[in-house]
Amino acid sequence: MTTTTASQTRREVLPWSALLALGTAVFITSLTETLPAGVLPQMTSSLGVSSGAAGQAVTMYAAGTALTAIPLAAATAGIRRKPLLLGATTVFLIANTLTAAAPGYAVLLIARFLAGVAAGLAWAILAGYARRIAPPGQEGRAIAIAMTGIPLALSLGVPAGTLIGQQIGWRASFAAVSVITLAVIGWITFSVPAVSRPTTTAEEPKPTTRQTLRVPGVTAVMVVVVTFVLGHTIIYAYIAPYLRHAGLATAVDAILLAFGIACLVSIWCTGLHIDRYLRGLALTAATLFTLATAAFAATTAPAVVWVAVVAWGLGWGGAPTLLQTAAGHAGMGRSPAVADTAQAILVTLWNAAMALGGIIGGILLQRVNITADAIAAAALGVFSLLVITLTRKRAFATADQDAP
Repeated sequence: MTTTTASQTRREVLPWSALLALGTAVFITSLTETLPAGVLPQMTSSLGVSSGAAGQAVTMYAAGTALTAIPLAAATAGIRRKPLLLGATTVFLIANTLTAAAPGYAVLLIARFLAGVAAGLAWAILAGYARRIAPPGQEGRAIAIAMTGIPLALSLGVPAGTLIGQQIGWRASFAAVSVITLAVIGWITFSVPAVSRPTTTAEEPKPTTRQTLRVPGVTAVMVVVVTFVLGHTIIYAYIAPYLRHAGLATAVDAILLAFGIACLVSIWCTGLHIDRYLRGLALTAATLFTLATAAFAATTAPAVVWVAVVAWGLGWGGAPTLLQTAAGHAGMGRSPAVADTAQAILVTLWNAAMALGGIIGGILLQRVNITADAIAAAALGVFSLLVITLTRKRAFATADQDAP
């Protein structure tokens, strides 16, 4: 296939097949990250380890992504995007298949780390790829389509994987992901157009992390990534204990389904309006999340909890798209290479915040109470809201206010 430039691949109509292929790649990598949580009892019994030890399968995946996304993105900056994406997806396929067939705990952890490494590299590519194959003025919508895989993984993928794990076994759940991954590799091969690698001029070498963070707007976006994801994870990781505390233990599945549906509505609305109202949508998302978690902290009244869960989903569902788009806009103010480095930084901070959120939430739950988790999440939501509000000329710029 002949390699084309971004301008050559852009068309008036969104390349739906290509974007859905990228979205499915997002789906499988997001699903695999959190799937162990749904099949933890089966993994514990099969591997002969404690629940805490089996839970490290999630930690190892996040660690693989967080530790390698930035250096790998820098090391592969000169490689064409499509072969790189296919290579990362193939490594992910191998690692996930090894997870399904792992003969013991040690091999499982190694496979999970390798899967996280491959997923981190893919994530550093995907948002920029969607942006480059989109028609002018529809870059945000293209990223929204690609990022639909995240709420789908949470609302549909994990429950489906859990059901497979309960009925057939946890290995079958990971094997099913491998089958989907194989199909995605073929889909990307035939449907996703090739794009040129990020270019830099002789006067502008490949941007480092420090140089990228100095670009106006980038650091502000990354601060929001950390605070928003940290706040979300602190409460999401321990939503089941909170719901038990609220007397809704029997409604956990239904409440999480409502959360997932709200996430899907959120990302649909985000995709429709992100190219015109990026900053307004970001403010709305942070506000909804802050109000929802503040409600969790203030009361356990069932009616309030249900409304707060829906508000939380509406605020969180579009967050990945909003943050990826904001990072891309800020980086593109300098160069495509800077935008790609910004995406790699975002992936690293995202996964680090998820890992840290699980730790902090657990400590607060054990040493204080579940209400402390909600209070911490709300406080982080307030901080995110303040950063978005105070950096209007640098970050989260709307289409007619792109950061310089």
